[in-house]
Amino acid sequence: MGIAMNDRFDLTEDQRLIRELARTIARERVAPHAAHYDATEAYPEASIRAISDAGFYGIWLPEQYGGTNLGCLALALVCEEIAWACAATATQYLDQPLGGLPILLAGTEAQKTKYLPRLATGELLAAYSLSEPGAGSDAAGLRTAATRKGDRYVLNGTKQWCTNGDHADVITVFATVDPKKRAKGVTAFLVERGMSGFVVGKKEKKMGIRASPTVALHFTDCAVPVANRLGEEGEGFTIAMQTLDITRPATGAMAVGIGQAALDAAVAYARERQQFGQAIAAFQGVQFMLADMAMQVHAARLMVYHAARQVDTGIRSNTYEASMAKCWAGDAAMKVATDAVQVFGGYGYTREYPVERFMRDAKIMQIYEGTNQIQRLIIAKELLGG
Repeated sequence: MGIAMNDRFDLTEDQRLIRELARTIARERVAPHAAHYDATEAYPEASIRAISDAGFYGIWLPEQYGGTNLGCLALALVCEEIAWACAATATQYLDQPLGGLPILLAGTEAQKTKYLPRLATGELLAAYSLSEPGAGSDAAGLRTAATRKGDRYVLNGTKQWCTNGDHADVITVFATVDPKKRAKGVTAFLVERGMSGFVVGKKEKKMGIRASPTVALHFTDCAVPVANRLGEEGEGFTIAMQTLDITRPATGAMAVGIGQAALDAAVAYARERQQFGQAIAAFQGVQFMLADMAMQVHAARLMVYHAARQVDTGIRSNTYEASMAKCWAGDAAMKVATDAVQVFGGYGYTREYPVERFMRDAKIMQIYEGTNQIQRLIIAKELLGG
């Protein structure tokens, strides 16, 4: 049973090979470190090195920029396998395309040539900074200001919840040239580590994905060359949303990985745990719980793979399907992980077993890359044509 159910999906030979490699790396080189990194809240150095050594950083990039051009479904497959082992490490991994895709989507040839080949190898690490203390779900309500002064923009303000912001070499930062314009004022910039006036702020202490650093970014008269602007003024919001349409299936895939890990653990425990003279797997109440958990994970995987395949076939108006995949998978991960803790009983509430970590990690899947409430608004808007 378990994660091998993936084999029933119609994958290309390249996709099967990348999934098998990701599964091997995840189980042999990521999973053994997961509990330690979670407990210490330390950056998952060894796990990231394993992912980089395997060449996974380049799968979303075209060959001309040093990538292998395997596409969105391959990215989702890798994210799922890594998240099965460690959701924090998977979050770090997905941050590379999240921060780099805006360059691929909207960058000049000079920008692409400068950054993308080194992102493909992992020589450079990327991040994506959209949220602010007062602008989370309201992504158009940015207050970080970008003022044009000659051949530079001067940035002032604070960004919040930036994954990998303290380790990134280049960050796609969204600021506004005019807050009154809301979405039409949002503009994207490539901010490099060490730029004058840019400092990394507080690192958050989080419930889950503890090994994935989440930080604030502070800009005080930070001079960013015009050459580091992505696209034109006012195009930033579109760039941000186009990026999320591509990465949301992979975010959903991380949720699938957590859900599958929780299901696998619950099935194994139910077979072993003896109560009333028999394994608890013999009780229909437990069997029904496991069946419901399996259906949640399976449905989530189908939705994620469908949305990812749409991206790979060139569909760029898949907001509806991408939002559904991310939303369903996030809710499923939380439900399945919570039920896994229940199957384990009191043991599930302790750190002796990993299901309590799965439950903590699953919660963020309903929050980041657009809360599941926002996903429902997006889905309703697409349904109603608003």
